[in-house]
Amino acid sequence: MKLFVGLGNPGPKYERNRHNIGFMALDGIASDHGFSPWKSKFQALISEGVLGGEKVLLLKPQTFMNLSGQSVGEAMRFYKLTPADVVVLHDELDLAPGKARIKQGGGHAGHNGLRSIHSHIGADYGRVRLGIGHPGHKDAVAGYVLRDFPKADEGWLDDLMRGISDGAAELARGDGGKFMNAVALRVAPPRSSATKPKPEAPKAAKAEPAPDSRSALEKLMDKFK
Repeated sequence: MKLFVGLGNPGPKYERNRHNIGFMALDGIASDHGFSPWKSKFQALISEGVLGGEKVLLLKPQTFMNLSGQSVGEAMRFYKLTPADVVVLHDELDLAPGKARIKQGGGHAGHNGLRSIHSHIGADYGRVRLGIGHPGHKDAVAGYVLRDFPKADEGWLDDLMRGISDGAAELARGDGGKFMNAVALRVAPPRSSATKPKPEAPKAAKAEPAPDSRSALEKLMDKFK
């Protein structure tokens, strides 16, 4: 069994915040893959389904971001899971908007949700890092992540969410490469051959004029014809 954890804050006030991109990703997976209705358990909202032949539990902690680990730890203990069974989807300041990267283990880089999960289950879980960009100064980070995505971001955000849903089965199987390919096909689709500019046909060479073989007298006479 796999546990997919999306990070965010509960309630409509935070629903479209940059910090809630993990919740958004799980909502897309649940909707697209026929998961069960969301219900409350483990201090979270959970939904169950199957991806790539694997039973998967989607979990959105309702403890607020800074206490996310409480909910994750409770679910893991109930199902007797190990950190290797867990994948956390979260916002990432150090990636450009629309970029995604997968990672196994490592530090929390100051992310409060990851810091909480570290304290409850250790660091050896998987992550899907979802780029939201950086405001440019660390003092602006708190306000930046707790603001809604602007309308200008809706295009790449929708593509990213669809890509994650497309690759969800590969993520459940543990095939990170195929998962990233699915995301890339949505975020940066290859140009079809129909859209490539057609090469210009070579221009026909202009015919060189034939040399004038008339005598000077004939040229003069032709002027008066």
